[in-house]
Amino acid sequence: MFKALRFLGWPLLAGVLIALLIIQRYPEWVGLPSQDVNLQQAPQPTFIQQGPISYADAVSSAAPAVANLYTTKMVNNNKPNHPLFEDPQFRRFFGDNLPKQRRMESSLGSAVIMSPEGYLLTNNHVTSGADQIVVALKDGRETIAKVVGSDPETDLAVLKIDLKNLPSITLGRSDSIRIGDVALAIGNPFGVGQTVTMGIISATGRNQLGLNTYEDFIQTDAAINPGNSGGALVDANGNLTGINTAIFSKSGGSQGIGFAIPTKLALEVMKSIIEHGQVIRGWLGIEVQPLTEDLSESFGLKDRPGIVVAGIFRDGPAQKAGLQLGDVILSINGEPAGDGRRSMNQVARTKPTDKIAIQVMRNGKELKLTAEVGVRPPQTTAPAAEN
Repeated sequence: MFKALRFLGWPLLAGVLIALLIIQRYPEWVGLPSQDVNLQQAPQPTFIQQGPISYADAVSSAAPAVANLYTTKMVNNNKPNHPLFEDPQFRRFFGDNLPKQRRMESSLGSAVIMSPEGYLLTNNHVTSGADQIVVALKDGRETIAKVVGSDPETDLAVLKIDLKNLPSITLGRSDSIRIGDVALAIGNPFGVGQTVTMGIISATGRNQLGLNTYEDFIQTDAAINPGNSGGALVDANGNLTGINTAIFSKSGGSQGIGFAIPTKLALEVMKSIIEHGQVIRGWLGIEVQPLTEDLSESFGLKDRPGIVVAGIFRDGPAQKAGLQLGDVILSINGEPAGDGRRSMNQVARTKPTDKIAIQVMRNGKELKLTAEVGVRPPQTTAPAAEN
C-alpha cells in the first residue's frame, strides 16, 4: 500500500500543479471570472523612425527673411541732469527758461519679410510711438522702414521697405499644426544678434490671456525672450507658422511658455492693412457675459449654450436689430453661441453691411432677429447701456 502511494504520488502532484496553472491561465473554463488586463501593444515598426539630426536646412531657408528692428524715439527732457542747473544762483538768473535736451532712446525687436515687394510683419508694441524704424537684414543691409498700418487689437503692424532682391519667408499652414510638432523661434533676443531656438508646439488656440482683444495664440516652449517680439516661429521645414509676440515670465526671461500669433490670422490682418490702411472688422455693438449655471436655470436653458447681452451701444447694429439687455443669444447664423469670445470673433470676421441671423431667448420665448453688421470702431468706449 505504501509503495503504491509512493508510485502514484508524483503523478498526482504534477497533475494538481498543472490544474492550478490551467485555472490561473483560463479561469473561465471552470466558471471563474477572467482577470485578463487588455493592454494595447504598438505594432512592430517596419522601419526605424527618427528625427533629423539637424534643422540647419530649415534655418537657412527662413533666417534670411527675419530682420532686426531698431526703433528710436526723440524724447524731450525738460529737466537736464546736471548739477549746475540745480544751483539757486543759476536758476535765479535763468528762471524756468532752462535749456531743453533731446535724447534718443532705442529698443530692439524683430520682423519677418513676408514678400519680395518689401512688406514686413512685426508687433505693434515694437513700433508703437517710434519716430524712426531701422530695418537690419541678415545680409548686412540696413534701411528705413515706413509704417503702413497697425492693429493694436492683435498687436500686429505692417512695415514697408524699398530694397532689391529681398528674401521672403515661405508660409506654412498654422491651422494644420499639432501639439508636439517641432517649432523654431528666430529673432534678436536681448539685442545679441539673430538667434534660433528650438522646442515644440505645446498648445494651440490659447485665449483669455488679457494680452490682446483678439487672441488665438500658438503656445511653444521654444525659448522666446525680449527682442524676439515680431520674429518668426517656423516649422521643421522652415515655413512660417506664427509671429512671436509675448512670453509668460516672472523673471523677464524665457520660462518655457511663449506665444505666437498664427500665420492665418496675421495674413488676414496684413492684407486688410495693405488694402484699407486698417483692419475692417464686423461689429454688433454689444458686450456679453457667460451664461453661468445659475443664470441658465433662471432662464430655463438647462444644457443649452448661450451668452447673455450685458451691454448695448446706443444706435449700434444690435440696438437697431431689437436686441435688449438680458437677452440670451443662443446662436449666430446657426452657430451655437456657447463662448462669448468665439461668437464675437465670428461677428468680427463678418463683412460690414452683411446681415446675420441671431436667435435669442427673451422672457422664456425664442425670437429670431436680423442684424446688419457695422464697422467696429478702432477704439470702443464703454457701452451706453439702456436701463
